[in-house]
Amino acid sequence: MSKRIVIALGGNALGNTPYEQLALVTETAKPIVDLIEQGNEVIIAHGNGPQVGMINLGMGTAAEAKAIKSDMPFPECGAMSQGYIGYHLQNAIGNELAARGISKDVATVVTQVLVDENDPAFKNPTKPIGSFYDKETAERIAAEKGYTMVEDAGRGYRQVVPSPKPIDVIEKNTVSALINSGCVVITVGGGGIPVVRKDGKLYGTPAVIDKDFASAKLAELVKADALVILTAVDRVCIHWGKPNQESLAEMTVADAEKYCQEGHFAPGSMLPKVKAAISFAQSGGQAIIASLENAGAAVKGESGTIVHL
Repeated sequence: MSKRIVIALGGNALGNTPYEQLALVTETAKPIVDLIEQGNEVIIAHGNGPQVGMINLGMGTAAEAKAIKSDMPFPECGAMSQGYIGYHLQNAIGNELAARGISKDVATVVTQVLVDENDPAFKNPTKPIGSFYDKETAERIAAEKGYTMVEDAGRGYRQVVPSPKPIDVIEKNTVSALINSGCVVITVGGGGIPVVRKDGKLYGTPAVIDKDFASAKLAELVKADALVILTAVDRVCIHWGKPNQESLAEMTVADAEKYCQEGHFAPGSMLPKVKAAISFAQSGGQAIIASLENAGAAVKGESGTIVHL
């Protein structure tokens, strides 16, 4: 039986340069097309943490060097990352579909996602973006540009920006229409461009929405059967890195909430994935956390961690 599946790809899995990304998505496309070939409707979301940070820093540096007239506002940086990552994904998926003799359109929708301007996240930047730096370089960048730089999971220092929760996907009707027409849709890239509503109008706001939360909201809005959040491990583990480490084939929402409260999941990696899975499961869908190579098996219940009511 075919399913409507939202797949959430991590931005870190897409490479550190456009050239590296273009090569990586060629492999990323294969398990995605496997799911399409099985008759499933597939919608793809993706992160953009490294990419939007590099765009923002590059534009800022170019402006300081007088190579361009001004730097680029953060919402526009997000839109740029949606465009080029979406292009790479739709190109790779389209080529893989064609190689298998499957006639199906692939389209990227530059997507706005509504957030609350009073979300407390705006007063507490936590979302890592851009490259990793050593402490000395991070402190220099913070002093020069006014960025908030924090240590990230033992891998170095990165800029952090606000990460408000998604309320709605503005282009949800367009996305649904494309899905219903048989199109493979790439959307809410980087969590979507954060916008707030004032006086009946939408305004971009400098932030990055977590792509897992945006994917869960999108999955809810398009009435997906499953949300598949992809990560580097096959299953969610508790007691990670300890002698009593345990991988989980499934978690109830109550179990997952308890594990979150007990501190089993790192804030910069697994925690937002589990919380997003909880959110979608609470809306009545099936959330799965799995590795890319095992995405097909996870949808069949043969791999990954299933989160359910």
